[in-house]
Amino acid sequence: MKKAYILTTALFFVIASFYFSACKDDKGKEVPDAPYVTTPYTLNIPASLLNPNNPLTVEGVALGKMLYYDTLLDGVSGRSCAQCHIQKEGFSSYKSNALAHINLAWNTAFLWNGQIEGTMEDIMLFEVKDFFEADMSKLNANATYKDLFKKTFNADEITYENTSFAIAQFVRTLISADSRYDKYIQRKISLTPSEINGMNLYYSEEGDCFHCHGTPLLTDGDFHNNGLDENPEEGRMAVTTNPQDRGRFKSPTLRNIALTAPYMHDGRFETLEEVIDFYSEGLKYSPTIDPLMKQIHAGGMQLSPQEKADLLAFLHTFTDSTFINNPAFASPF
Repeated sequence: MKKAYILTTALFFVIASFYFSACKDDKGKEVPDAPYVTTPYTLNIPASLLNPNNPLTVEGVALGKMLYYDTLLDGVSGRSCAQCHIQKEGFSSYKSNALAHINLAWNTAFLWNGQIEGTMEDIMLFEVKDFFEADMSKLNANATYKDLFKKTFNADEITYENTSFAIAQFVRTLISADSRYDKYIQRKISLTPSEINGMNLYYSEEGDCFHCHGTPLLTDGDFHNNGLDENPEEGRMAVTTNPQDRGRFKSPTLRNIALTAPYMHDGRFETLEEVIDFYSEGLKYSPTIDPLMKQIHAGGMQLSPQEKADLLAFLHTFTDSTFINNPAFASPF
């Protein structure tokens, strides 16, 4: 009995000695704890649209969502990304003419004039550092965020860079691809006669919508002077300094377009009906008008009331109720 006790005690000290010595190297110096192992996040998009320097992780996306919804991000006015990008409004806002956060993973130029070019990390760094003027000291003083950044990036300090990386991970997941239009393309549903007529008009030279909004993303991602004014604002010219770029602004995606009012870079139109009226009979010529505006000589497409109604019906098929109700995109607070 005594021998068994001695052996058990000896074994305990051997194990304890091994356990505690595992925290030191062979010279007796303390070894840092192993970094938290993150969980890969699977996103069903082409690998070329992901950033190998910022691989998606479950932890990173969750952290990015917290930052997206947290007013602590704004170092000046206490705003959050979500205040101008509301899920129910297609991650846009009726109070703002900010471009909707929809399928941005496919973008390489951001903002209405393309001021920021590059990756999602580039635009989010601009948002964090320049737009929100985020106060890193506030984030670093927050124990919850310190722990989450440590787990996500193995970072002891929260910086502009890893903050932008986290938000970029979340925004990459904001993918809209389940509208009635998508279901129709996949032959899962039928459209109404009015919607079909509107689709045929949309993809015709008469309607002339598809040149700028004809890809599966419903945007070409390019910049156009679409005839808003006779003396247009600088637009893309403010970035390139090329006079030919005056009046050119980014083509927004038309996904969830019925939810993302107001419309145009300056939010001048409050309804889709106004937008359709503009393209029908409100175009204005200027020297840098885009060649794609083929009806400029007539002031627009000159649509009939029925054609306008059909086109409006088709635009509503771009609404993705799955996207605007996805709990994965909702506030974590």
